[in-house]
Amino acid sequence: MLRTSFSRLFVVAASGLLAAAVAPAQSKVAVINSQKALLDTAEIKKALADLDAKYKPRRAEMEKLRRDLDDIQQKLRTLSGKLTQQAEADMTLQGQRKERDLQRMTEDLQADAEADQNDISNRSRPRMQEVVRKIAEAKGVDLVVDVATTVFFKPALEITAEATAAYDKAYPRK
Repeated sequence: MLRTSFSRLFVVAASGLLAAAVAPAQSKVAVINSQKALLDTAEIKKALADLDAKYKPRRAEMEKLRRDLDDIQQKLRTLSGKLTQQAEADMTLQGQRKERDLQRMTEDLQADAEADQNDISNRSRPRMQEVVRKIAEAKGVDLVVDVATTVFFKPALEITAEATAAYDKAYPRK
């Protein structure tokens, strides 16, 4: 009987030691808003300002075309019945051309701007990932999760501002 109690005690103690040895270590987690971290970098701010300046003349040209189109439509409304059929047809045709030109310009601008933004993103995202990896290693973080896929986190876990600052330091604005 003493032997059975001793055996049970030994099994319980051994299983406790085994469980402690097998129990997973506490994992450290950090959260980042990767989009905000990138958009707040000096490099991206400058790149976006450069894009804005690059496309400003095209946007101004589109705005002028939009005003011209609005003027034609306004004239057609106010002068309806006062114009000859030929003058009204010419004005309508002119409006249709301007509308088509504006549509093409809009599509071209969107495609060009999207291509430029993709180039910027393709260049900066791997850099940011490297910066985040270095921060995680320095802090002993096992997992970094993007805020977009996170339901809840404590603000103390967020490293977004730190990542932006480290990015700016590693890749200064040119």
